[in-house]
Amino acid sequence: MSLPPFETVVAAHGPTVLRVCRAVLGPADADDAWSATFLSALRAYPQLDPGANVEAWLVRIAHNRAIDVVRAQQRRAVPVAEPPERAAPDAAYDRDDDLWDALAALPDKQRHAVAYHHVAGLPYAEIAEIIGSTPAAARKAGSDGIAALRRALSQKVTS
Repeated sequence: MSLPPFETVVAAHGPTVLRVCRAVLGPADADDAWSATFLSALRAYPQLDPGANVEAWLVRIAHNRAIDVVRAQQRRAVPVAEPPERAAPDAAYDRDDDLWDALAALPDKQRHAVAYHHVAGLPYAEIAEIIGSTPAAARKAGSDGIAALRRALSQKVTS
């Protein structure tokens, strides 16, 4: 026994799938879930067992797509008339533009070595693998980068 053409399946079971989508989501999002259901079903249809209950299979897919829509709605931001007041920025997270500018001005290997070691806490052996050098060269790049940052920032302070 072979599977009927997919368009026959859509014609036969489309209304049922749409009712399931409307029951779970309401009319506003039902059409999108219906479309997503049949796109998913079209991809999986060739592997479907010829003796399977196609309607139950489609309803299960519709149910899963409806759950996806509900989850996506829950993650969306909710518009408000006025945004809440922001708390004062945490001093630990204040941006130091001079530091970031000096870091951005470093050569790539120095910038990466400084960031990977001092920000991410990686050992120089791992940094060497990432930047394609030896651990000694990574350590030197990190040391040179920190020295360059100190010089750049001390010049800003005296200026």
